[in-house]
Amino acid sequence: MNENLLFEEGGSFRAGSILMDNETSLQVELPGGKRSKIKASQILLRFQSPAPGQILKEAEPLAADIDVAFLWEIAGEGEFAFLDLAEDYYGHAPAAPEAASLLLALHGAPVYFQRKGKGHFRKTPADTLRAALAGIEKKRQQALAIEGWVQDLIAGRLPAELAPHAASLLARPDRNRPEIKAFETAAGALSCSMPELLLRAGALKSSHDVHLQRFLAEQFPRGTGFPPFDLPVLPDDLPNANVRAFSIDDASTTEVDDAFSLTALPDGGWRIGIHIAAPGLALAHGDALAAIARARLSTVYMPGQKITMLPEAAVGVCTLAEGRACPAVSLYLQVDAAQNIAAHASCIERVHIAANLRHHEIEPWFNETSVHGALPNKPFCEELLFLWRFACAAEARRGKPAATQGVNDYNFEITGDLLDAENCRVRISARKRGSPLDKLVAELMIIANTIWGGLLAERGIAALYRAQTGGKARMTTAPQPHEGLGAPQYAWMTSPLRRYCDLVNQWQLIAALQGTPPPFAPRSAELFAALRDFELTYAAYAEFQRRMERYWCLRHLAQESIAAAVAVVRRDDLARFETLPLFVRLPGASHFPSGQRLKVAIDHLDFLALEAHCHIVEAMDAQDAQSLAEDDDEALPPEEMAPENPAVPSACSIAPTVTESSPV
Repeated sequence: MNENLLFEEGGSFRAGSILMDNETSLQVELPGGKRSKIKASQILLRFQSPAPGQILKEAEPLAADIDVAFLWEIAGEGEFAFLDLAEDYYGHAPAAPEAASLLLALHGAPVYFQRKGKGHFRKTPADTLRAALAGIEKKRQQALAIEGWVQDLIAGRLPAELAPHAASLLARPDRNRPEIKAFETAAGALSCSMPELLLRAGALKSSHDVHLQRFLAEQFPRGTGFPPFDLPVLPDDLPNANVRAFSIDDASTTEVDDAFSLTALPDGGWRIGIHIAAPGLALAHGDALAAIARARLSTVYMPGQKITMLPEAAVGVCTLAEGRACPAVSLYLQVDAAQNIAAHASCIERVHIAANLRHHEIEPWFNETSVHGALPNKPFCEELLFLWRFACAAEARRGKPAATQGVNDYNFEITGDLLDAENCRVRISARKRGSPLDKLVAELMIIANTIWGGLLAERGIAALYRAQTGGKARMTTAPQPHEGLGAPQYAWMTSPLRRYCDLVNQWQLIAALQGTPPPFAPRSAELFAALRDFELTYAAYAEFQRRMERYWCLRHLAQESIAAAVAVVRRDDLARFETLPLFVRLPGASHFPSGQRLKVAIDHLDFLALEAHCHIVEAMDAQDAQSLAEDDDEALPPEEMAPENPAVPSACSIAPTVTESSPV
């Protein structure tokens, strides 16, 4: 009778008949007829019966009945051969299938037994075994929990254990967590996107919530609340300025950074005052509030709400509020009768803010038409008119516009509770940029940022500059030209309550004016890090604002049941709605010239992808487009994509808005 053997090859057990035995190597024939050469060291068991094709078939059910925990109990403490344990287990010299069954049981229980060589094992130490079994049980319970969670999600229910992890799925989820695995498994089973699953299960309230929570998860993973801080204290020993200052802002502005004053001089000239809020006097570089500003880097604007860079209480201390004498960094321009700047001086002082003027209150009587005629007798009427004329002269000297003419800023007014955004109402109104108020504020800010940037450059004090060469704007620590503004150097300094780079520059400017060492040395690693982080974060905030404005444009279309509209071809297949700041990809638009008006039908609005799917109905001539605009009470003038506008304090060209239910 031929001798058979059981051997291990490639991590698997095989059986065959010996054809040739050369002591160190053997030639065997496997049950299928294939012949193989093996080493003697691979042999685990020699046997006469059963046939090679039967031994593993008989051993497997026997192995399934073996209690490996019992095997662990009877096994000795040292290393042992499987044949020895098989004899102890069965109580007699084991038959080949019995011996093979013990081998399979030991091999299949790595938690209980450690392999130590050919057919040899050692049982796992008791402490190690207990820990391993606990881990296995934990994984089993976890798998059961995941299975239950998945079933709940598929049924449209949100398990309480998963609720805290929902928002993280929109940004950078930890895929090793069982909760995340449950969400992903359920999404796969339903063949839906993660946002769709979260909405279906009620983890998020609306598509608005999807976009907001994704942004918060990316930029504010620890929430938008502020850590503990001490209320800032402004110095009380500053000299008082003998001026009557006023600010000009949007109705929703709470961080009033800048104000202006105008004083007649004895020689017939004028002194213009540009007064900037001075949080740099109250926040010391390195303290808790400064660290908060460093972490946030900018105020975040979006329709209906905003997330401020500094806590409201701290803003309240430093803002240029009406009726208060506020510490400020002031730039005074001595202007002659020809509207030329004859001299300038900077100082730190306390400025009385006589009024916080608001756009919606002033523009009805101070606008492009009224400034060329007789103005009504309103407070600050003369100051506004003089400053506007000065701004026009200064703009002409630079040879660059302070604000892009003909471009619209769009205001979004949200009525309702944003927690229930889908039931809110949105009103979108246009305000043409380049109005007298815009030009006035923009030009004075350009002058301040240019002069103060030059002051720091002359004194060799580090600063964060905005440069533009070759049409590309960027941040830099070097005082380089800003071609778009016609400025030899330009440093953001006029919004220190809203932007960290302005606060950094104000610290440096205060040090220059007080003759003290500045917080940031030239080529400071900390300054470079602040520049890099500010640019990246500021861009992310701006992109988020654009996305949320796009969301509310789509909501406006749905709210007003607008099925068709006029779009203006820009380039390729990109077109812009004529009455909304909404760009869409319009198949076939590339066949028309830029500026062509098209009547488009709105097929579908996707509030998650933020897309308006449209198709072209017909091309329109100018007369048709005008007639359509006249029939639409909400029609607004066309807007253009605008270059960088230094007059706008928020992350984008569109001013922040408020909800009626919860004013900012």
